[in-house]
Amino acid sequence: MKHSQNTIISFYENLGKLFYAIAAADNVVEEVEFNVLKETVKNKWTKIDPVDDDFHSDAAYQIETVFDWLNCEGFSDSKTCYNEFIDFKNEHPSLFTQNIKNLIIQTSAKIAASVTDINKSELMLVAKLSLALKK
Repeated sequence: MKHSQNTIISFYENLGKLFYAIAAADNVVEEVEFNVLKETVKNKWTKIDPVDDDFHSDAAYQIETVFDWLNCEGFSDSKTCYNEFIDFKNEHPSLFTQNIKNLIIQTSAKIAASVTDINKSELMLVAKLSLALKK
């Protein structure tokens, strides 16, 4: 099934919310978490789908944009971001192929492990996500 450009952009925006939720699960977003996300977006997510956003850059960069915006705004409700991602996933299940699910889990785990001490809150959210993606 072919998805619209707007749906793909929304997909990446919701990934930004999810990855922010992982980083913010302990109520602190470290710079290293954002750096790991930027590296993963550049090296993995931009290779997924050649869809451009309204600014003619790879739509995958919406992941970074949303993450950074939430962080700069001081948005602290990790649970809301996570739930919005899950709602989007449930509305658009065909976007979530096994390869995409694997990459989501890999990215989430990298973010959670990027700080020297893996935070229990972040680890639990990654585990919860892993279960949700199996549905």
